[in-house]
Amino acid sequence: MRMDVMTNVPLKQYTTMKLGGAARYMVAVDSVSDVVTLYRNARKENLPVFVLGGGSNVITRDETFEGIVLLNKIKGFEVVADNDDTTDIKIGAGEVWDEVVERAVGLGLQGIEAMSGIPGTAGAAPVQNVGAYGQEIADTLVSLEAYDSKTDSIVTIPADECDFSYRNSIFRDSQKGRYCILNITLRLNKAEPRPPYYASLQKYIEENDIREVNLSVIRVAVLNIRSEKLPDPAEIPSAGSFFKNTLIEKWQLEQLQKEYSDVPNYAMSGGRYKVPTGWLIDKAGLKGFASHGMRVYEKNALVLVNESATGYGDLAAIREQIIQTVYDKFGIKIEQEPLELSL
Repeated sequence: MRMDVMTNVPLKQYTTMKLGGAARYMVAVDSVSDVVTLYRNARKENLPVFVLGGGSNVITRDETFEGIVLLNKIKGFEVVADNDDTTDIKIGAGEVWDEVVERAVGLGLQGIEAMSGIPGTAGAAPVQNVGAYGQEIADTLVSLEAYDSKTDSIVTIPADECDFSYRNSIFRDSQKGRYCILNITLRLNKAEPRPPYYASLQKYIEENDIREVNLSVIRVAVLNIRSEKLPDPAEIPSAGSFFKNTLIEKWQLEQLQKEYSDVPNYAMSGGRYKVPTGWLIDKAGLKGFASHGMRVYEKNALVLVNESATGYGDLAAIREQIIQTVYDKFGIKIEQEPLELSL
């Protein structure tokens, strides 16, 4: 390969959990042509490709990844359509997501301000349909451009073909590994936020006696709430929320409410309900639980932090302990949120 290729790269240096083995090859790309060239060379050499953004929602195994890790560094922030009510912005996949949110808020554009502070890159946002505090990427995505490794072509995928659901999309499900997202286009509103606000946001507004709510206020509120609940991965290795919040059927919720009348829940589409998995883990007596050098974060049971773990096996061990304990207590199977880099 003619590109600047790094070899035998320790992946713990590129992921916020600071665990895992090495990648046989790693290449940083900052243009569409680089992406196309990399995939074509990989195909000739029969090497798998894994796309990595900020490494904040990825778990790597201890075995060497015998392929190419593509570091997506494609930049761009361009207004591509504008009218009295909305603005469409095309964003390079390698842009830091929180910087995108900050710029949008600075432009007075509403739609992603509650997703302030989410680590990672813009290109990773559609993969798991990232969201927080009542907003998710599916709400604002118009379309995205991607390299399609199956057809060796650049394609435009409209939002309604991404098959978005709670923390999921075709990119981590039915078409996992097929596409490398190059840019995303968001449609944002020229409007200030309006109530009702997400419960924890509303609580923050009331507790701080905020009389006038605007986009900047929401952004600051979210950043402050996150800083109280989530560790800074630069100081404490973690992958953010390690478990997805749990979707359950109405009968399961009713069973929970028999013992816990105050169980927090949110009605979702299809007659299901979202229950905070952190609440389930806490009620199972696992907040602060430590094992194999990993710990359930005391401030947020949804988070696993790496205190002294040395490998993927340590992470897998505590993950299975937590999943089994929650299942034994509630009959509910919780799911890991981060993707795993593996062959």
